[in-house]
Amino acid sequence: MSDIDPAETQEWRDALAAVLEFEGETRTTYLLDQILAEAQRLGTAVPFVATTPYVNTIAPADEPTHPGEREIEHRIRSAIRWNALALVLRANKDSTELGGHLSSFQSAATLYDVGFQHFWHAPTEEHGGDLVYIQGHLSPGIYARAFLEGRLTEAQLDSFRQETGSHAGTGLSSYPHPWLMPDFWQFPTVSMGLGPLMSIYQARFLKYLHARGLADTAARKVWVFVGDGETDEPETLGAISMAAREKLDNLVFVVNCNLQRLDGPVRGNGKIIQELEGVFRGAGWNVIKLVWGSGWDELLARDTSGALKRRMMECVDGEYQTFKSKDGAYVREHFFGVDPELAAMVADWSDDEIWRLTRGGHDPQKVYAAYAAALAHTGRPSVILAKTVKGYGLGAAGEAMNISHQAKKVAEPALRAFRDRFAIPIDDDHLTDLPYVSFPEGSPEHTYLHARRKELGGYLPARRRTSAPLAVPGVEAFAAQVAGSNGRAISTTMAFVQILTKLLRDKEVGKRVVPIVPDEARTFGMEGLFRQIGIFSQNGQLYTPEDAEQLMFYKEDASGQILQEGINEPGAMSSWIAAATSYSSSDTPMIPFYVYYSMFGFQRVGDLAWAAGDIRARGFLVGGTAGRTTLNGEGLQHEDGHSHLQAAMIPNCVAYDPTYAYELAVIVADGLRRMYAEQEDVFCYLTLMNENYEHPPMPEGVTEGILKGLYELRPAEGTAQVQLIGSGTILREVLAAADLLAADFGIEADVWSAPSLTELRRDGLATERWNTLHPLEEPRTSYVASCLAGRPGPVVAATDYMKAYADQIRAFVPGSYTALGTDGFGRSDYRRNLRRHFEVDRHFIAVTALRRLADEGTVAPAVVAQAIEKYGIDPDRADPAHA
Repeated sequence: MSDIDPAETQEWRDALAAVLEFEGETRTTYLLDQILAEAQRLGTAVPFVATTPYVNTIAPADEPTHPGEREIEHRIRSAIRWNALALVLRANKDSTELGGHLSSFQSAATLYDVGFQHFWHAPTEEHGGDLVYIQGHLSPGIYARAFLEGRLTEAQLDSFRQETGSHAGTGLSSYPHPWLMPDFWQFPTVSMGLGPLMSIYQARFLKYLHARGLADTAARKVWVFVGDGETDEPETLGAISMAAREKLDNLVFVVNCNLQRLDGPVRGNGKIIQELEGVFRGAGWNVIKLVWGSGWDELLARDTSGALKRRMMECVDGEYQTFKSKDGAYVREHFFGVDPELAAMVADWSDDEIWRLTRGGHDPQKVYAAYAAALAHTGRPSVILAKTVKGYGLGAAGEAMNISHQAKKVAEPALRAFRDRFAIPIDDDHLTDLPYVSFPEGSPEHTYLHARRKELGGYLPARRRTSAPLAVPGVEAFAAQVAGSNGRAISTTMAFVQILTKLLRDKEVGKRVVPIVPDEARTFGMEGLFRQIGIFSQNGQLYTPEDAEQLMFYKEDASGQILQEGINEPGAMSSWIAAATSYSSSDTPMIPFYVYYSMFGFQRVGDLAWAAGDIRARGFLVGGTAGRTTLNGEGLQHEDGHSHLQAAMIPNCVAYDPTYAYELAVIVADGLRRMYAEQEDVFCYLTLMNENYEHPPMPEGVTEGILKGLYELRPAEGTAQVQLIGSGTILREVLAAADLLAADFGIEADVWSAPSLTELRRDGLATERWNTLHPLEEPRTSYVASCLAGRPGPVVAATDYMKAYADQIRAFVPGSYTALGTDGFGRSDYRRNLRRHFEVDRHFIAVTALRRLADEGTVAPAVVAQAIEKYGIDPDRADPAHA
């Protein structure tokens, strides 16, 4: 657009400059906001600008003075840099088999050092402790600091990435893994994107605990370190609008913008800092750009024409990477030399002086100012976009080079240059021995290092393994479920809601129960809880709900107990993880129940479920409308036939598929005991169905079998000739099949309920391993084998999941064993039609049992053919697994 009145334009500019000069930035910003607001009110289209100039957000005059002993801190930081380097190089001295990362920590060393020295509180009686999500690839630097603090030994450093055999229990895990180092790491973050996502819901859960009076979290912050390349992961940025909406001013993201991914530039043709500024500002965050170090302040102050700022803006990240991979002469020529005015700025500077112009993330003064600003900000989360150099200090070994992420070796000249650059006290004769550097007790560095952490409450990272055990109710608390439904037809989902309601009313643990739903509470019959305990909202309820006149109206409350996450399974899972680890992160054990469509559980958030195992989460995951034939009308993408196989992948996930309310009651009570009374690091997965049927009272003596995974439900009336096993709703088809066999063919069957085929498999494998390793001792018998030993006839098992689920126990079943299941894509139809389609209905179970009896010579093959015809089964129909 052309300027039709340049003189008027200049008057406006002059007026703006005058306000800025005489009344300051705050007044200038206020006036601009008022003008823009008035323009919008008048209907004028106001141009939206998501980004600010490519300079630091905090002006030098507004920076607080760094309060530390800068020289001592530099020596400490340099020693940590060296030890982190030596750690990886020593591990890979003879080969590169162990791997490790040299360059990531070098880019972020200052960012972490300032935090450890001045900001991050450990838990004390007065302060609950800050939570720091550490970038996974930076673990060598965290180990290096812990070594200087005396928390790790040299032997432990030399066991980096060696965690078996003689190193079991003492080896250092490759990345932050609480399962492998349960006293050290708090959060698993190396599956990139998950740390940022989980941290947002962690920050919100701290607000939840505080609002409900369960823990004082007002002074606590959640600090989250993210790589700029990691922001390409959808999970990294997927919940940032929620963080702003929930006013999570206890949350600080620090994005280490070293401009490089694993293979090359993050945005070679653009500017990742500008891009992220627009994304975060648009989402409502307080954005602090930390682009340039203090050496640039003088040049920027002399930049009266804006030429330097323009040059800073026009260079893309690919160019900035190249600048830092070269030297001062190259920067003089290719950055400053393109403009005579800029060249004149540094005409009297040496190439070394130009090279010493640092990026903001390497300047302790600038980092301190940014952290202090983020800490002081209220009402919104803050993000610090810190520009750094990947492989900072590595020189020819990988500084700002595309190969830096994969580098595992450093040649002696580069190693010597690194030593000299950071004044590491190692002579040439011992340099290639890669000795670790430490500070003797009583030295200024040793004294300072420990004094800073003492002032901040202790050492980090550190993890709390246990909290005070809870007095949890036993199965007797669920007497109504144990007694059966007394002729009423109910679903296991309804039985679960009854159990959950009972827990919520429990005087001891009720306030600690955290119901979590993504957006399906009404589907699961949980809408009654809205009014009873409310949905957590920091704003309360600022409106009258549409259903206010109804008994079960929608109620949001500042002290609400339900976490209702919307259509957002990853967010709901992250909330569950925050609650399931509250015993560790807040010394406040909570009992979360995350209830969701089972198909949208492990399949959709499997990476988070794996992280939950790593982080030693304790709680209940509840897959509703489970099974491939139970959610009858929804079809292919809603019908779950494999979640139990996915649950079985996680070693500390204990999974059950109960059929009856009493099974569910026993399982929940035992889960409460294991996780909250005995503080065992497991979590439970329960599948529930929406099919209504009568639930019998609990038979005598079945508790152990329910928990181990198998018990005899109904013995044959006469002499059994076949053993039938079922779980979930298909157990009822198994019972019906037993009736058909008896009525139509005179074949009696023992019927078994198998609430957990996965637990049976684990027991079988453990028994098999013990027998292998103890050849001179009396062999043990697996639980499955002990149950079925001496039982006549073949064994047929049917579930509403893929055949592989029941097939898990094949090796431990004596004699003939056949697994039936629902392989293939789901369909929409009536339940009876779906079960017929997938060949798990009573008729197919009966035919299968007859076929196996025929294989053993108990019945003639003609009997099987008779049954096939009698039950209308088409023997030539397509296999449902491939249909």
